[in-house]
Amino acid sequence: MADKVTGGSSRGKSIRCRAAVCRRPSEPLVIEEIIVAPPMPHEVRIRIIYTSLCHSDVLFWKIEDYAAAMFPRILGHEAIGVVESLGEDVNEVSEGDTVIPTFVSECGECRDCKSPKSNLCSKLPFKSSRVAPFMPRYETSRFTDLNGEAIYHFLSVSSFSEYTVVDIAHVTKIDSGIPLTKAAGLLGCGISTGVGAACRTANIEPGSTVAIFGLGSVGLAVAEGARLCGATRIIGVDVNKDKFEVGKKFGLTDFVESANSGSKSASEVIIEMTDGGADYCFECVGMASLVQEAYACCRKGWGETIVLGVDKPGSQVSIPSKDILTTGKSLIGAVFGGLKPKSDIPILLNRYINKELQLDEFVTHEVTFEDINKAFDLLIEGKSLKCVICMDDQ
Repeated sequence: MADKVTGGSSRGKSIRCRAAVCRRPSEPLVIEEIIVAPPMPHEVRIRIIYTSLCHSDVLFWKIEDYAAAMFPRILGHEAIGVVESLGEDVNEVSEGDTVIPTFVSECGECRDCKSPKSNLCSKLPFKSSRVAPFMPRYETSRFTDLNGEAIYHFLSVSSFSEYTVVDIAHVTKIDSGIPLTKAAGLLGCGISTGVGAACRTANIEPGSTVAIFGLGSVGLAVAEGARLCGATRIIGVDVNKDKFEVGKKFGLTDFVESANSGSKSASEVIIEMTDGGADYCFECVGMASLVQEAYACCRKGWGETIVLGVDKPGSQVSIPSKDILTTGKSLIGAVFGGLKPKSDIPILLNRYINKELQLDEFVTHEVTFEDINKAFDLLIEGKSLKCVICMDDQ
């Protein structure tokens, strides 16, 4: 159990609490007591209320032969929590504030953060090569086990712990008047990524045709964003035909079962369905072959393919250079859907509170912290869209 402390009595002190530690790849997480150090300057320590599981957690949980395979590690990067204590030089949040931590930073000072053209902070850049095993400003960990061994961070969040330490550039404050809900933490990654890619990166026009490859939570969030933008036709592509019924509530109008399209590829089917290709295609799985399929069925002249899926390290996309030159199509990637966390998450949250944006509909399961490994089973078996993990004793 965590050492529960209030009223600032833990300020500047280490906290002993529980965390779900990934000790070895592909093995069940171990609930154990750890020590969480106090925040350094520009950092905050957060008590996690709700967290959820993302496919990226599963991807790096499995990795064995890559530089990012660093264990022991505390995974988790979709969450909502309350600020427990502050390091020096933190002015934008206070103890007791509700916050959403994000793997994407927004320092507010660099050229990229000041530009409307980018959400990729250059002061504290996203480190995909080693997936942020330490605090970004110091290259040190705030976690140790009871034997004094350091435990690595994950994506600058590490929310599978009762307490975590996050750099202030990775923290978005939530208006105190907005109720704290289980679904709000989903805005820390997947749902924001999909909605943002549709509304910000693609900026889908009303009446557009959209094709989405992969109907997990990110793909369905793209559908939700396309619906909000007024797309007329939203085509879902997946191997699981049951996803169509689920996707209808998020705006899907058509479905292509990619594993059962006969002698034709999914891209050929979509080209026929749309009389030449979709205006916007989104790859939401993380497979080079699907990127190529999505690019193949976006319309010549103006079609855009947006890549959101996280592929295995070393994967390569192969597109003939002639096609790039002669078709007039665009191929782009969008980290976090092109959104700036501190600027855009409050907007999405307000749209959720105003019942414009669906979030609760993504939550298909809830488990306690002790049952966190069930969340992995549900996602891997394809039974869960989003599983919220409720931290105990909150």
